[in-house]
Amino acid sequence: MGQLLCCVQVDQSNVAIRERFGKFDDVLDPGCHCVPWFIGSRIAGYLTLRLQQLDVKCETKTKDNVFVNVVASVQYRALAGKASDAFYKLSNTRSQIQAYVFDVIRASVPKLNLDDAFEQKNEIAKAVEDELEKAMSAYGYEIVQTLIVDIEPDEHVKRAMNEINAAARLRLAANEKAEAEKIIQIKRAEGEAEAKYLSGLGIARQRQAIVDGLRDSVLGFSINVPGTTAKDVMDMVLVTQYFDTMKEIGAASKSSAVFIPHGPGAVRDIASQIRDGLLQTNQVQ
Repeated sequence: MGQLLCCVQVDQSNVAIRERFGKFDDVLDPGCHCVPWFIGSRIAGYLTLRLQQLDVKCETKTKDNVFVNVVASVQYRALAGKASDAFYKLSNTRSQIQAYVFDVIRASVPKLNLDDAFEQKNEIAKAVEDELEKAMSAYGYEIVQTLIVDIEPDEHVKRAMNEINAAARLRLAANEKAEAEKIIQIKRAEGEAEAKYLSGLGIARQRQAIVDGLRDSVLGFSINVPGTTAKDVMDMVLVTQYFDTMKEIGAASKSSAVFIPHGPGAVRDIASQIRDGLLQTNQVQ
């Protein structure tokens, strides 16, 4: 009915290309327009001004001879002021954009190693966008943005990269564990040295207290009991310590101490040996 009445409707975010006798006549904006067909006017086609996206998957090789699939997303739209160029100059816009993307990616990625390609995604996207902007502006299209959304190497390469990363992390963990064990060993050795030092101090003080006690006992016994000598007092102290020791050994259920020779008379022999040793030492001095 609209064609019979010479009226056409152009939807929002679209433009219509009007021709007269096969020649470009005008660009019709959204709305209702009169197109008198009886004088040779007609609508050659419609062109959308909406933002469009084209995903391009390109296979290429890096500098270190790893084949990767690079996925680029190109966002573009036709310019209303150059609608005639966008409609007439290109027959397949998507194929043209895809060809430029292939050209730039296959010229940029082979200059980079695989790790560098991942790090320089933005630089690759910028190079693609600049090249497309320069080429497509002559055809009435604007390149809004170009993104490198994925760089996908072969599955075996990804597995190898993961194994390298895992090995590096295991090596770091082993170093940290060894360092922790080293610190533990050092701290344990320092603790043992401090414990031995304190134990030595305790033993020295204990022996000093024993010597002081024996001296006081000998002096007190000699004063209170006339006629006794220091030798008699020492023999009695040794016998007393002997029985105390035997009592402690008998109280322990799993004692492994053995006295050879055994018996109270052996205490006198031990005392004699100690006295003889002390006397010999004094004579030498």
